[in-house]
Amino acid sequence: MIKGRDIVVIGIQPWDISIGSNCKNLAEEFAKNNRVLYVNEPLNRISSIRDKHTDQVKKRQEVIKGKQEGLVQVSDSLWTLYPSKMIESINWVPKSPFYTLLNKRNNRIFYEEIKQILDKLSFKDIILFNDSLMFLGFYSVEMLLPDLSIYYIRDNLVSQDYFAKHGLEMEPVLATKYDAVVGNSDYLANYLKKYNDRSYMVGQGCDLSLFDRDKISGKPEDIKNIPGPVVGYLGFLTSMRLDIPLMEHLASSMKEGSLVLVGPEDDDFKQSKLHDMDNVYFLGNKQSHELPEYIGAFDVAINPQAVNDLTIGNYPRKVDEYLAMGKPVVATFTEAMTYFEKYVYLSRSVDNFAELVAKAIAEDNEQVAQNRIAFAKSHTWENNVENIYEVMERVMDEKSVTASS
Repeated sequence: MIKGRDIVVIGIQPWDISIGSNCKNLAEEFAKNNRVLYVNEPLNRISSIRDKHTDQVKKRQEVIKGKQEGLVQVSDSLWTLYPSKMIESINWVPKSPFYTLLNKRNNRIFYEEIKQILDKLSFKDIILFNDSLMFLGFYSVEMLLPDLSIYYIRDNLVSQDYFAKHGLEMEPVLATKYDAVVGNSDYLANYLKKYNDRSYMVGQGCDLSLFDRDKISGKPEDIKNIPGPVVGYLGFLTSMRLDIPLMEHLASSMKEGSLVLVGPEDDDFKQSKLHDMDNVYFLGNKQSHELPEYIGAFDVAINPQAVNDLTIGNYPRKVDEYLAMGKPVVATFTEAMTYFEKYVYLSRSVDNFAELVAKAIAEDNEQVAQNRIAFAKSHTWENNVENIYEVMERVMDEKSVTASS
């Protein structure tokens, strides 16, 4: 347990983000026993023009104009900072000394303001926790001189064009600057272990309070009369993350039952053969409070991932939601999914996926359902932060030994 420390959190997710945020959850957990400053990225010039009508940009413009206070106290031990200086949008600049100069300037503007706030709050001997802020975080260690620095990787961001342009080279270099790296999957931790020996998998936190099968009163009306067994998927239906041919093969190979897909579709799904199959049902998007009832109506839940650079290291919180409801789960095999191998049927081929769906239904019983629930419920934010604290303590001990020798 890390207690009584001052922690600075920087990252790519703003405090006022409209969706769930790993980094916010971690910061809130850190703040239970420490003082925490959560720093939002500064407003950049392109966003200030392109997104000027959004509430987020309006708020930041008010801070820059001095009409709002940038430092906001969230709780007794947690503050969030909206920087009062704008930075330049430079990702379009090719790799060059000019890009390096501009990025260092952006970093300097960012960290000079952070240091002023640290003085104001009397933060000392800080622990720096960086949630995948590659470019604006590149000089963070040199400019903030933290007592301990931790780089957190939870997505393979360099698989995306925006991050790949500079991040393929910069993220490995950045990892070497930090005292340790923590990742939410084995794949991501191992990816940066090549550059920093202190790279550890610390798991993932989830809020699974909504997913309690004992609170389910019955099946939703639009799934009640669908022929079973019901093989279900819940989530955004996108070909970037899901294997449409695998799902088409699964539906065509099912001798009985139905494939039920709950969630909004991208264009590839709308144009897929799945819409022409009599045993496939698209139920559309649902409200978050409705989701447990739909999972409760599944006989087996699936996560048929497309294996690509975006998904290969992904920690699937969806699987935790399925397991928390006690459901048997069949998923595509990836290195990240080996974490679940004792509780999830992992498929290595299209044919194997269909076979495992039948096996999962046949082998389901109350005892294994309880085991699944217990496993999923262990993935709390509290336990996730305990794993991060263990890394912090280990690294501080190692640094102490090195300093005294």
